[in-house]
Amino acid sequence: MKKLYRNTNKGKIAGVCHGLAYYFNVDVALIRAAFILTLLCGWGSLAYIALWITMPVLKTKKIK
Repeated sequence: MKKLYRNTNKGKIAGVCHGLAYYFNVDVALIRAAFILTLLCGWGSLAYIALWITMPVLKTKKIK
């Protein structure tokens, strides 16, 4: 069973979109486009911040 995590290593801001894309098995560009559209509607920023706070961080070692 998959769990929903945000990946801060592969994400652009907080890893929320990348975590959602991995969980739903879709391209991350689709999730980012959906968030941009919801930002234009006015409630996207609230949804992003809520997910940022509630989604746990994926614990991995960062490869440099």
